[in-house]
Amino acid sequence: MKVLIIDIGGTNVKVASTDQRVPIKISSGPTMTAKQMAQQVLAATRNWKYDSISIGYPGPVTHDRPLAEPHNLAAGWIDFPYQKTFGKPLRFINDAAMQALGGYMGGRMLFLGTGTGLGSAMVFDGVVVPLELAHLPYKKGRTYEEYIGLAGLELRGKKRWRKSVLDIIARLQAALVCEYVLLGGGNAKLMKDLPPHVILGANSNAIEGGLRMWQDPSELKLLAHPVKK
Repeated sequence: MKVLIIDIGGTNVKVASTDQRVPIKISSGPTMTAKQMAQQVLAATRNWKYDSISIGYPGPVTHDRPLAEPHNLAAGWIDFPYQKTFGKPLRFINDAAMQALGGYMGGRMLFLGTGTGLGSAMVFDGVVVPLELAHLPYKKGRTYEEYIGLAGLELRGKKRWRKSVLDIIARLQAALVCEYVLLGGGNAKLMKDLPPHVILGANSNAIEGGLRMWQDPSELKLLAHPVKK
């Protein structure tokens, strides 16, 4: 089966497939609607061959549909007719969960994605658990996302931003009792001197996660052993 992967972000929509592993980027931002996303993705991939679609969405998902409007895009995503528009079998997953699935190496893993916002998910013995940690309170009346999302990076500078990233990783890892943390998102590359239990995510994680969404669950279970330290 050939899969089209659509990774929807607050800055770009990344599109890849089983045959096209290097993603193309479509600019998104606060004015992008679901209709615009679909039109641009279909136009960009009109010559691609695929049988099914995986969509990583920046927000909560239920029954292969968005449950809430995204924070960093325009409205209109909940009721959009995705199945009719794309005309292929499709599966939705939270975008952080898709990256987590792609980078999973066994055991109990926490994923944090530092991009425009803050994505989060866990994988526990092969089972993906989407999380919504970004808007929980952190310090001084601000949320985790306000500290280590893009706005926090631009406001506070790299040095203080890095310190907050490490502090938040430590707090959440302790609270969720995770063996290791996969740090992804567009700004993860700015980090320095990561502790041994924190792994820098690869750009290919979302693509691999989109492909794994169509695998037999038993294949992912084969990974479910503690990662070697």
